[in-house]
Amino acid sequence: MDDKELIKKVEKYETTTKKGLAEIKKKTDLNDAHKKVADDFLSMANNYFNDGKFFKEKGDLLTALASFSYAHAWLDAGVRAHLFDATNDQLFTLLK
Repeated sequence: MDDKELIKKVEKYETTTKKGLAEIKKKTDLNDAHKKVADDFLSMANNYFNDGKFFKEKGDLLTALASFSYAHAWLDAGVRAHLFDATNDQLFTLLK
């Protein structure tokens, strides 16, 4: 993968994850244990997203791409685990 391609992917995953973080909402009917898990998933997603921004700023684009991808994976896993409400099938893997 050349630098141009890597830059494009980093931008795409950063933008996608930022949109996902803005859209995601915890389900309102979660019990206390599931709320705690949902909070943990959100915390992990935010932490990896912030890591991605840090590595992007440092010029470590490969690590930034991995961080943004991990952040989005936490969100997507939360959707699949029925912890989060999501309707955008362009951002998340939705169950039908």
